[in-house]
Amino acid sequence: MDTERRELAARFVELHREGCFLLPNAWDAGSARILESAGFPAVATTSAGVAFSLGRPDHDYGGDRVDRDTMVGRVGEIVAGVGIPVSADLEDGFGETPETVAETIALTLGAGAAGGNIEDFTGERSRPLYDPELSADRIRAARQVVDATGEPFVLVGRTDVLLTGGSLTEAVCRANAYLAAGADCAFVPGAADAETIGTLVKEIDGPLNVVMGLTGAALSLADLRELGVRRVTVGGSIARAMYAQLLGAARELAERGTFSYAEKQISQTDLNELFGR
Repeated sequence: MDTERRELAARFVELHREGCFLLPNAWDAGSARILESAGFPAVATTSAGVAFSLGRPDHDYGGDRVDRDTMVGRVGEIVAGVGIPVSADLEDGFGETPETVAETIALTLGAGAAGGNIEDFTGERSRPLYDPELSADRIRAARQVVDATGEPFVLVGRTDVLLTGGSLTEAVCRANAYLAAGADCAFVPGAADAETIGTLVKEIDGPLNVVMGLTGAALSLADLRELGVRRVTVGGSIARAMYAQLLGAARELAERGTFSYAEKQISQTDLNELFGR
């Protein structure tokens, strides 16, 4: 990691020390540049957005999943395209074994990322989550790689317990196990109401990341800050909102032959100016 990227990564680490910040999710260099222009101090990637941009499904039960080289390559493109820290959505580390997760983290560091998520979702209906002990070992292997490099890097342990029908108690236990194994931050998607999030903040022994935009929850950033959340992401929701506009435009053209969709476009001049900076 070069000096500039190291400084950005160190700044990203500091963002997790206190307070609450919003970390929006980009899927390519262009979307990352737009988020940067809005003044965000850092961006994360979204595996869903990357997959959709390639005409592929996100990591889920079955499906034609985006491979590791492609995903890390996109992370590198985003890193190169912005002057702020980038955190990578690394799904389950692209393999079950701790050794595979370690390789993924090494590649992500090589791409210049300042952080990354490792989740416990398997993509298998018969076993939606990796065994808790194995999941902790996977985080531990990732931590060892980061420590060996000496580079600043925010390692996030994500548990998909709530998304797969598990209990809040299990989510807390897994999150704390991942923090104990070396994660710097816990991520529990599926928590969207004040009561659930408040319980997580109280019972998890470290910084908590929650994701908004999945259900249109009424909680604001100010509400989440008051609850004690440290970091807020939006997953693939911005990408999905953009694809909703694209689908609407496509249907208008195909079904009505009209062009009202263009009334909401950004001008060529404005985009040229933004991307030319």
